[in-house]
Amino acid sequence: MPPLHTLDPNPTAKPAVLLIHGLEADGSSWTLQLPPLVQVGFRPLAPDMPGFERSPYAGRGWNIPGMAARLAKLREDLGTGPAHVVGLSMGGTIAQQFALDYPQLTRKLVLVCTFAVLRPETVSGWFYFLRRFLVVNTLGLPAQAKFVAGRIFPDPQNESLRQLLVASILQADPRAYRAAMRALGLFNSVHRLKEIRVPTLVVTGMKDTTVSPARQKKLADGIAGAQQVILPEAGYAFPIDRPDLFNQELLSFLK
Repeated sequence: MPPLHTLDPNPTAKPAVLLIHGLEADGSSWTLQLPPLVQVGFRPLAPDMPGFERSPYAGRGWNIPGMAARLAKLREDLGTGPAHVVGLSMGGTIAQQFALDYPQLTRKLVLVCTFAVLRPETVSGWFYFLRRFLVVNTLGLPAQAKFVAGRIFPDPQNESLRQLLVASILQADPRAYRAAMRALGLFNSVHRLKEIRVPTLVVTGMKDTTVSPARQKKLADGIAGAQQVILPEAGYAFPIDRPDLFNQELLSFLK
């Protein structure tokens, strides 16, 4: 099993902060979080999950528990000891699985724009995810990339961010992308959230139209002692387009 390609800009520091990217991204999507984490003495690790950017995918076995196991192996290979775990969207489901399967390796948990089960509250929400599933399985990644980028960055002034997101989606192995979408559709941690015992922060964009703030509140409510922070005027991709707000909350919680 080939190792995961991982950004590791501060390899002598401790503790590690494991940064798990979303479906439309790769490890480099945490670029705006890496310097602040390094500056305060953490060791941020931002891997590309299998089939995304520079981590190869063998064509089988892409599932959430398997991805958590790959990250546990990465941590072992790098000798980090227990780590803080931060996950965005898809990465947030993997982060939950990691905390459930490897509680002894998890210091704190930060769940960003993510869910315990993917169940939209509105008809339009169901239509959005159904359309994504149909587009990627019929028209392929180029059509999917254009559709998703327009949804995540709808403002006209965000054209550069839309183009970056399109490019990021197009670098994925289509087999891994489709497998990850299926895994997310099947993911359901609702009845296990009470098993998560580490300090947990749920970070939500007030204007998130992909995973609703209400859905994220249900996630926070299911974890004993979890906090939910709602960032004003922020959407789904605030680690990129509102990094100042997110980094402040992230560093305050981890420190």
